[in-house]
Amino acid sequence: MQVHAYYNFSPVTAFLSVNYLDRFLSSYSLPLPNGWPFQLLSVACLSLAAKMEEAEVPLLLDLQLFEPRFVFEPETVQRMELRVMAALNWRLRSVTPFDYLHLFLCKLPSLPDSFASLLSASSDLILSTTRVIDFLQFAPSAMAAAAVFCAVGEGFQFPAHDAFFPESVNKEMVRSCHQLMEKYLIDTCPSARLKEPSVQPSLAPPSPVGVLDAAACGSCDTRSSGSQLEPPAKRLRSSAPDVQQQ
Repeated sequence: MQVHAYYNFSPVTAFLSVNYLDRFLSSYSLPLPNGWPFQLLSVACLSLAAKMEEAEVPLLLDLQLFEPRFVFEPETVQRMELRVMAALNWRLRSVTPFDYLHLFLCKLPSLPDSFASLLSASSDLILSTTRVIDFLQFAPSAMAAAAVFCAVGEGFQFPAHDAFFPESVNKEMVRSCHQLMEKYLIDTCPSARLKEPSVQPSLAPPSPVGVLDAAACGSCDTRSSGSQLEPPAKRLRSSAPDVQQQ
């Protein structure tokens, strides 16, 4: 998540980046899972997410300044962006757990700490779910509620009354998601518990696609089927001069 922190992107941007990448890989498999095609896809997904959520978006080359293995010309990234958008049927405004965070935070009977601290801890948990493929089964609303409950921490009593949950939210799915977060994320995500918002690091990240590194293993290793995405020979030849290996 270093790229996300370096550019001070919103948590939604990071989550959407992984969302686009995962949805693309659910339909296509890359010919070189760990080679330049995956890095190009990662840069394109990050760029698209930033364009959707950020007021100021870095130049495409500026997303690749931090020791990437390959450097792509802007035109090459833009072509990949078009390919991603076409694969997603141009549906880039995905509903995410962040759309529900304020709803559940405001429903808490009392806040054990500041609203900002709870929001930060819940956001960190939601971003951490991209590392565990099991969370793909849960609706965004269920993930948001579970993240809030986990962020509150010890002593929190799971709501027994249905009035706490909107009609469209499955209470049992929230409970299952909450248990999964407690099992997989709390010990591995130190920021999951309440804390003061951290200061953004000033050091340059080592990779322009660090925000997607966590999703890479889960996405590539679990895609055993799907159509093979093999660019035509002409496309590979015409794109080759635009890819510079570092």
